[in-house]
Amino acid sequence: MDAPAPASPIDLAYVRDLYREYADDLAAVGKTQREFAEAGRGTMTPQLDDLEAEITYLLLRATRPAAVVEIGTLHGWSTSWLLSALRDTGSGHLYSFDIVDNALRNVPRDLAEGRWTFVRGDIRQNLDQIPADTGYLFVDAAHSARFARWYLAELFPRVPDGIPTSVHDVFHFRFPLPFHEGKVVLGWLAERDTPYFTPSRARARAVYDELTALREELGLAPVRGAGDNPMIFFRKP
Repeated sequence: MDAPAPASPIDLAYVRDLYREYADDLAAVGKTQREFAEAGRGTMTPQLDDLEAEITYLLLRATRPAAVVEIGTLHGWSTSWLLSALRDTGSGHLYSFDIVDNALRNVPRDLAEGRWTFVRGDIRQNLDQIPADTGYLFVDAAHSARFARWYLAELFPRVPDGIPTSVHDVFHFRFPLPFHEGKVVLGWLAERDTPYFTPSRARARAVYDELTALREELGLAPVRGAGDNPMIFFRKP
């Protein structure tokens, strides 16, 4: 399947350029997200750290996907970042899948209206609702090796090759844990000679430090806070 997104590799140089290009928008959305987190205190726990959330936002701004698929919403923190990017782009629709619907109660109505479809239930029973024109795939659900093997075999073939894809909770440590989703995904990427990018403090400290310094240079205030930033980003092979 042909990729609708530009072929720019997702690497430090690309991410650095996007930070500079969208610095003002990041400052604005960061302020909104801080207010969102404060308003949801006690009912919502932000799940993405600042770098990985901002890189997700930046990739959506740069690639302008018609459809975004989010596997796992929990309280709606990642959902709100994804929707903010679509709002600021002026186009695109988010399709979110989860077995719990906490996000429905937390995501601001004005952010969701007209650009969000939430599907409650196990994604394994809802594959027919994955849009054929998916332009970004975001995965943050069950972190077991078994689930990773399932979505690599069943979900990934349903979305176009080349689209930006992110998988959360891979590098809380320098190496992924045994029997963990991250180990399976990294092996799958290695078999296909597909590079990945991570801002993980444990895995890529130099990248983490450089982007943290860039945020300070651009005057971007903390949103959730520094954190581990364990997400990986790659173009789906």
